[in-house]
Amino acid sequence: MLTKYFKYLIYPFFLIISLKSNAEKLPEGFVYINDIIPTIELELRYAGNHNFIGKPIDGYNQQKAIISIQAAEALAKVQLELKQHNLGLKIYDAYRPQQAVNHFIRWAKNLNDTLKKQEFYPNVHKEDLFKEQYIAYLSGHSRGSTVDITIIDFSTKEKKELDMGSPYDFFGQQSWVSYKDLTPAQIENRTLLQNVMKKYNFRNYPQEWWHFTLRNEPFPTTYFNFPIQ
Repeated sequence: MLTKYFKYLIYPFFLIISLKSNAEKLPEGFVYINDIIPTIELELRYAGNHNFIGKPIDGYNQQKAIISIQAAEALAKVQLELKQHNLGLKIYDAYRPQQAVNHFIRWAKNLNDTLKKQEFYPNVHKEDLFKEQYIAYLSGHSRGSTVDITIIDFSTKEKKELDMGSPYDFFGQQSWVSYKDLTPAQIENRTLLQNVMKKYNFRNYPQEWWHFTLRNEPFPTTYFNFPIQ
């Protein structure tokens, strides 16, 4: 198992570098994903304005992705397999502090704030976000082994995302894993993501094609609240 005491470990397509300096800033058992997988891409939506609220979310103080060591090890295996096909992972979100979840809850209860409705939940009434399970009082992300993720094409100059048939964080049936009104290419891309994540011990959330949690996660009943910094 990788720990913060390892000096380095070389994989064929990327370098797992020393964790000691950065990991010391985190609670025991957590790492910065880029320290494990330098080639992974990050687009941490909740640290900026491009999200369903339209502003940075509480607790996201830096554009950094944090996760449990065990989940990072599994993601490294996913990245290694995808790299053989000139593909890779992009992270939208990983560990999420409880204070961020609380921010979501406050926003969801303010029915007058619909700034981003057209982009992220055009067909869902805001008062139904809890009932339809798009917003919850607790999130698996806060346990530290859940990621929101997609696949990118390293052969394109801009490292283009594969077309998954709906945008990230779109609240609607188009984002359900079981949704079938897609093009053959979109179905193929979703199937690739689902299969490679399941192969390395992640289980999906049926209403979000991008959402995966490590099986046998190390902190199954603990919801952390340390900020991302």
